[in-house]
Amino acid sequence: MDIHLQVGVKVLLKNKEGKYLLVRRSPEKYPEVGPKWDIVGGRIDPGTTLLENLKREVKEEVNLDLKDEVRLVAAQDILRVPGRHVVRLTYVGAIDGEPKIDGDHLECRWFSFGEIKRFSDKELDTYFKELIDTGAIIE
Repeated sequence: MDIHLQVGVKVLLKNKEGKYLLVRRSPEKYPEVGPKWDIVGGRIDPGTTLLENLKREVKEEVNLDLKDEVRLVAAQDILRVPGRHVVRLTYVGAIDGEPKIDGDHLECRWFSFGEIKRFSDKELDTYFKELIDTGAIIE
């Protein structure tokens, strides 16, 4: 059986004030998960580096420039079904400026780490919440 492997990259963006940027997904674009808060990211373009993909996703989704220093915090299997396997790499990185969202999201907002930790399962992306709850991402 052939297996199609996809790799996604996500980044938790932090500003100078110590706040973290989350984006709320559009239910039209993401009907399978609904309007949950998540971090910026997407699938990689083959032949490009992980950092190039992170920078592209940040630019596309919130129109900001990601700084070069990013830290890998987790690797997750987010989907394993017959014929398909999706792996997600999550980073933490820094940005400056005010975001402007793309059409794939309803809104974006800055949150403290404490506010993010208080989100329920219904409000926060499942895989991002797992990283918060297990301590893979700490303030």
